[in-house]
Amino acid sequence: EIEKPVAVSELFTTLPIVQGKSRPIKILTRLTIIVSDPSHCNVLRATSSRARLYDVVAVFPKTEKLFHIACTHLDVDLVCITVTEKLPFYFKRPPINVAIDRGLAFELVYSPAIKDSTMRRYTISNALNLMQICKGKPLEIRGPYDVANLGLLFGLSESDAKAAVSTNCRAALLHGETRKTAFGIISTVKKPRPSEDEDCLPASKKAKCEG
Repeated sequence: EIEKPVAVSELFTTLPIVQGKSRPIKILTRLTIIVSDPSHCNVLRATSSRARLYDVVAVFPKTEKLFHIACTHLDVDLVCITVTEKLPFYFKRPPINVAIDRGLAFELVYSPAIKDSTMRRYTISNALNLMQICKGKPLEIRGPYDVANLGLLFGLSESDAKAAVSTNCRAALLHGETRKTAFGIISTVKKPRPSEDEDCLPASKKAKCEG
């Protein structure tokens, strides 16, 4: 059973203030579950009330079948991938496309590659395979901007490499907020008002212009 997240008030008596601003920092909670058996996935279904208490929920699938389930069915925000070792399966386009459509992000755990040349070789190889399928969307690389250059080695464009350590992380947090409060979001776009010239056109010509 999933434990409830520890209240921030139990960890800190006072929160530090954000530099240059008057409000305190916001501390988020994260739940990462390693799944090596299909039975482990039950706690990450949409009906899991405990999982919805966390700001970010991540899953670490250990087999191809579990990776497919994580991408297509589990109610999570991040799918974690260890790229520093030879993977027991190949990435396939269908489940990754489903994950992208569901708004999930892929998190590459690359830190061990910094110290070991063999892990570094696997990291670049596995990341390239993933990038060829998901085109860098949505990928999250853990670390500050100075690791964005890793994205270039993974085959990302400069803009996608920067997004992996910035906007993609923000998108994952927003996905977590949505997961905690609702099962979906409706986006509305305000239709621009027609110009005075368009108001004077006959209905038949208006239809042609709109088509």
